[in-house]
Amino acid sequence: MTDMRTALVTGGTGGLGGATIAAFRAAGWRVVAPARPGSTDRLPAGVVAVEADLTDPDQVAAVARTAADDGRAPLAAVVNLVGGYDGGGLIADTPVERFEAMFAANLRPTYLTTAAALPHLVAAGGGAVVCVSSKAAVAPFPGAAGYVAAKAAVLAFAETVAVEYRAQRVRCNTVLPSVIDTPANRAAQPGADHSRWVTPEAIAEVILFLASDSSAPTSGARIPVYGTA
Repeated sequence: MTDMRTALVTGGTGGLGGATIAAFRAAGWRVVAPARPGSTDRLPAGVVAVEADLTDPDQVAAVARTAADDGRAPLAAVVNLVGGYDGGGLIADTPVERFEAMFAANLRPTYLTTAAALPHLVAAGGGAVVCVSSKAAVAPFPGAAGYVAAKAAVLAFAETVAVEYRAQRVRCNTVLPSVIDTPANRAAQPGADHSRWVTPEAIAEVILFLASDSSAPTSGARIPVYGTA
């Protein structure tokens, strides 16, 4: 009998994804990480890489099956990191296509990945789902209505998972980071006070805790992870 477990981590090619995968691997987890076709080489070493478009239900279902196919390391955690940001215009100046694109980027992959993985988590006796929303979901700022609304939808979805699957021993919690200190964000905001941002490593440790047995009594929680300054 082994204590190894599997975590399905989306968004592994990004800064937060890389830090999260590193945290899980250091803790002894098997990690399955989907990535767009042609980009699996950007995933950290040591993962089970799967090419997939996470907006396609059939491809997401195949990813979930891969995550659950190792009997020595049952699927015990799903970490939804995939997302995107778009902003710059006020609501009346934002085309509906641009608004809806934020739901496709942030909510659809989270919904599809979670929905595909839930039967496997239940079959394995339970587990954890962790979704990444944003501080903006509860503290909106102007010029990014689609992003704010989509991240609020992720939050509501996660809390619904927590309610629906509590009896099946599946818990679901949401992390709400402030601006994440990544090279991409620094390049986009060169004059910002980076000391107020939160590092990917700090968020990854919170995600790992929420996936671990230590957080077993916690479900439906909104966990803020902000900078310390």
